[in-house]
Amino acid sequence: MKLGLHYWNYSTPADPAQIAPTLARTARTAEQAGIASFTVMDHYFQMEFQDFTAEEPMLEGYTTLGYLGALTERMTLGLMVTGVMYRHPGLLAKIVTTLDVLSGGRARLGLGASWYEREQRGLGVPWVPVAERFDRLEETLQICLQMWSENNGPYQGRHYQLAETLCVPAPLSRPRPPIMIGGGGEQKTLRLVARYADACNLFGTDVDEVAHKLDVLRAHCATEERDYQAIEKTVMYSRRPVLDRPDEFLAELARLAELGVTEVQVTPSGHPAEFVEQLAQRILPAAAGIG
Repeated sequence: MKLGLHYWNYSTPADPAQIAPTLARTARTAEQAGIASFTVMDHYFQMEFQDFTAEEPMLEGYTTLGYLGALTERMTLGLMVTGVMYRHPGLLAKIVTTLDVLSGGRARLGLGASWYEREQRGLGVPWVPVAERFDRLEETLQICLQMWSENNGPYQGRHYQLAETLCVPAPLSRPRPPIMIGGGGEQKTLRLVARYADACNLFGTDVDEVAHKLDVLRAHCATEERDYQAIEKTVMYSRRPVLDRPDEFLAELARLAELGVTEVQVTPSGHPAEFVEQLAQRILPAAAGIG
């Protein structure tokens, strides 16, 4: 079982001048410990939940990943997940290609339908109905796949029209950066996973719920004539902090591995670098033997 680190909180420590060195220390510690992937959020305002407000610090995601690419050598880098409304698809493909080239082929494109209305309206990003967001998500997937193919010709969609899909240099990843679609929507999201994605990312609130979502994905794969086994299954672990109950967490990892999940992302609590140090001591050695 691989573990990924999802870095979502720039508020610890509180001094903004410490954001960069803390991020750097955490990334280096994670790589040395054997963390497989490092992801950050694609938000411009912090999410409003629990004790967090929109006024908390937040960094632009792809700029942050570029910084991390220069500090690390092995971990996969990506957003969990790119909001489809935040970047034109042709430019998004170029942004991810740039990250892939500069990181030595370590970029992963995480995509989702976007949802945070306050930040979109606040920053002037068009807010459209959810059905249109999913239509745009599918066109974005098609455009990125075309940009990363030998087809440099036009793309004509309902929402996006590109005169040419030129992308030079091409990504270093072969055959291209892997595409991960985040979310567990059974009618649209998981259908798009079956049709286009290399990986899915599900919320790990309950192992039985993950099992159900994977059954839905399997059914969509049958409809789309897609090999279910070819899709990597990953889970964003969203229950209590893993260090509070390591034995229970490891038991859940084992159950997820039985379902075919190969990577679980965890979120730091407290100081992120210190969290990773504890994760390396108390969790990673045992997790490596699962699956």
